[in-house]
Amino acid sequence: MKILVTGVSGQLGFDVCRILSEQNIEHLPASRETFSLTDFKKAREAVENYRPDAIIHAAAYTAVDKAESESELCFKTNAEATKNLAEIAKDIDAKFLYIGTDYVFPGKGENFYETSDAKNPLNVYGKSKLKGEEAVINTLYKYFIVRISWVFGVNGKNFVKTMLNLAETHGELKVVADQIGSPTYTYDLAKLLVEMVKTEKYGVYHATNEGVCSWAEFAAEIFKLANKKTKVTGISTEEYPTPAIRPKNSRLSKKSLDEGGFSRLPSWQDALKRYLEELQNV
Repeated sequence: MKILVTGVSGQLGFDVCRILSEQNIEHLPASRETFSLTDFKKAREAVENYRPDAIIHAAAYTAVDKAESESELCFKTNAEATKNLAEIAKDIDAKFLYIGTDYVFPGKGENFYETSDAKNPLNVYGKSKLKGEEAVINTLYKYFIVRISWVFGVNGKNFVKTMLNLAETHGELKVVADQIGSPTYTYDLAKLLVEMVKTEKYGVYHATNEGVCSWAEFAAEIFKLANKKTKVTGISTEEYPTPAIRPKNSRLSKKSLDEGGFSRLPSWQDALKRYLEELQNV
């Protein structure tokens, strides 16, 4: 099996390639330097030259706040480029795995969102990723759409690294306490994605580490496991205004994984513990 992976300079794409290497699966890491998503002609040439059996499309425009003022670039990357890549996958009869997001939902209430629940993104980033989903569904039948949330990995920036850096200079931090979701370790997630793409169990899935928490609770657990004395004070979303509106409820139901016969990921606390150990060895 040959797999083309986009977004390898990001957290998830990096770990997907790591898992593929561990499993001795042939793959082509497509980075920004060698593979321009928004140059549709060059992207087609690269894919057709390699002719993969599957494409794991982890690349995306993910600067959520910046997207509010760069909506054109965000939509070109997350929606138009995804449509182009899906069309190429169809032409070469390759499986296609698209990374979705909890941000396609309106984030109301406290229920866990099912894969089929009504979508209503609150920000430009979420809208662009939903357009990407729609492009995949309308173009292919051999597709997996995997919605994820709150990712952290060894390669790149994330909330965990930010908190650890701030703990070096702050005795107390104010962190949002009314947005609820599931922190997700990209190494755990990558293992699931590789397992999934080997199958023909096509469809839409939700995949995060098990359990939910607020950003404030996540920060407190980071400091506890890292033996930092920094105190966390929870604040409301309204007290921490950002250009992009964030969903307050990012709980994602894993019923889709259960029905597909895939194992759920370990708890987010277990994942965080292993991640912090990995960071020490980098």
